[in-house]
Formats: sequence, structure tokens, C-alpha cells
Amino acid sequence: MSLNFPLLLVIAVFVCGLLALLDLLILAPRRRAAIASYQGSVSQPDGVVVEKLNKEPLLVEYGKSFFPVLFIVLVLRSFLVEPFQIPSGSMKPTLDVGDFILVNKFSYGIRLPVIDKKVIEVGDPQRGDVMVFRYPSDPNVNYIKRVVGLPGDTVAYKNKQLTVNGEAIPLVADTDFQYAESGLNYVSTKRYKETLGEHNHPILVNPDVPPIQLVGVRQFPNRENCEYNESGFVCKVPPGHYFMMGDNRDSSSDSRYWGFVPERNIVGKAFMIWWNFSDLGRIGRSIN
Repeated sequence: MSLNFPLLLVIAVFVCGLLALLDLLILAPRRRAAIASYQGSVSQPDGVVVEKLNKEPLLVEYGKSFFPVLFIVLVLRSFLVEPFQIPSGSMKPTLDVGDFILVNKFSYGIRLPVIDKKVIEVGDPQRGDVMVFRYPSDPNVNYIKRVVGLPGDTVAYKNKQLTVNGEAIPLVADTDFQYAESGLNYVSTKRYKETLGEHNHPILVNPDVPPIQLVGVRQFPNRENCEYNESGFVCKVPPGHYFMMGDNRDSSSDSRYWGFVPERNIVGKAFMIWWNFSDLGRIGRSIN
């Protein structure tokens, strides 16, 4: 079972804030009154006794100490920027396994934490954006893919050529690309430059893999508005949904297999790699 970190963070902030408020309104006045009573009852107050009377309960002390830190983390993480780690190679070569990325939480609107309800409209995802979202089949799991189809778009992928609304997305051959998939098993692919919306980015295509694996598609029989065959697929994106694909086209579990991403599942727009333990040269790279 995955931990719902946003919910835990909200609960922690609430509890710590409640302890701080309890101390401010009830416990602190009681301590001050006890000190005043003690000082009025003796001619020479003992500093040790005064300090003991003024001592905060341990739980309150911890709550007051953690509250400002947790509150700042909650605000930053919920409304501004959130860090994520890339766990798979589905976005190669744009993102690599082990990349730590930053995600802009307000690019697509301000949302309340935990319930993820949008309260302020800011913008909408655009074709070519690299977006983090909650996996439709398990909202506790975060996925990252590239936005290929917007609401109302007709997306086709046939013979390794992506088409949106009847227009073929420009592809320019780049170089051969080889990477280790597991252990010493290397995968040889072709690298292309693809222009999707305002984004010019690299993708990987494995000529030895079919454009669509129908066995995977059949695992999700409830797909709407899509037609599949051995050469590829055509999908009509329903209102309020997005069609997502990985840049590593033949090694990506994406909308081709598990369907569309509803607007309510959007987390934010990835914009920078801030760390990678295995390759420090990737630090600071912008995500296009």
C-alpha cells in the first residue's frame, strides 16, 4: 500500500498547528499565571522554579518547533514546486533513470492539496509539455510522460509516425542510440528529433518492435474512442482528458495501453533536472 504523503503532510501541519494554538490560547496563559502566583507568594523567587513553571510540555514544544517548517513545506509542495525522481527509462533520452526533477505546480492552475480541486485557473497543458500526473488506475502512483493529445484531438500512431488532427508530427533522423535496459542487456534504437507544439525534443524508436503491442492493449478493454490494429492506432481524446506518450516510444507504458489522463489527475509541469547521483553533468538541465 502506497503512502499518501500529501495527506500525511496536511495532517502533520494540522496537528502541529493545533498544538501551537492550544499553547497560545490556554497553556501559555496558565504558565504565566502560575509564575505570577509563585512570584507573589515568595519574597525571593527561585529562578529554577520559575523556569520549571514556564517549561512547555514536550509534545507542545515539538509541535511548535515543527509547525513553521512543515507549513512552509506544505505551501511550497502544494502550490509552487515539488520534487520527483524518475524511476524508469520510458522518457529516455529526455529524462534518465535516477534524475531528480522539479515540477511546477501552478502552471496548470492552483489546486488544493489532498483533494486536488482546482481553485484558480492559470493555464492548461500544451502539446509537447512534459507532465507529471497521477496514474488513472492507481492515483497514489505518479507518472511522467509527454502531452501528445489535448481534449478533442484525434491522435494516430501508425508505422512509428505520430499524427495529430491529420497532421504528421515532424521527425528528423538524428543518430543511433544504445542504452542498458537491465544489467548488461543493451537496447539499440534510432534517435529522432520530434517537433510537437513549441517543443523540439529527442525521441527513441526501436525498429525491431511493432508500433503497438496488441496484447497490452487487450488488457484494457474499456478504452473509449480508439481503434487498434497491427500498424498502430487512432484515438479521439474525450473532453477533459489528455493523451500521454513516453519519449522512449517502444519502451513506455502510456495512454496507448491504459487510456486517457483526466484533468483532475494533473500534478504539474516538469521543468528542470536538479540532481542525478550517477551523472552530475545532468544537474541544472531544463526539460523541453
